[in-house]
Amino acid sequence: MASNLNSHKRKSLAIYPGTFDPITMGHLDIIDRALNLFDRVIVAIAINPGKKPLFSLQERIEMIKKCFPDDYSRIEIDTVSGLLVQYAAEKNATAIIRGLRAVSDFDYEFQLALMNKKLEREVDTIFLMPGFRWIYISSSIIKDAARHGGDVCELVPAHVNQALLSVFRNN
Repeated sequence: MASNLNSHKRKSLAIYPGTFDPITMGHLDIIDRALNLFDRVIVAIAINPGKKPLFSLQERIEMIKKCFPDDYSRIEIDTVSGLLVQYAAEKNATAIIRGLRAVSDFDYEFQLALMNKKLEREVDTIFLMPGFRWIYISSSIIKDAARHGGDVCELVPAHVNQALLSVFRNN
């Protein structure tokens, strides 16, 4: 019976949203985990007019692309503004991926997941934790450390580290 169900199953697609300013090893870990669960993943860079990102939208797109030079059949990079759950429904996504680093993330993310479920019943929220070695990092913490001369080379891809060094060397 299960094999019969699988033969009619549509290709699964998940949306992994974030500002990715910049993309970190924690983000890449979540994307790898999502690719183990879904056929395709859209890395959706959220456009938030209330935030002033360090890197331009185009720079962030290029940074993410460089992380996946050979995997464009399963990964798409896009931008999203407005309601994420509506974007997910428009793309026929089955899920939204959210990374959880700590219990403090859960309360907000849980409320958001419930609201999204109310708005679009066909889109599930999947919570994934990054590997233990990345659980404490965020883009904000990495930018702050790099801004003050901290070595973040093990926490971001090499090309992202170079971009951070370039930005903060010139400031």
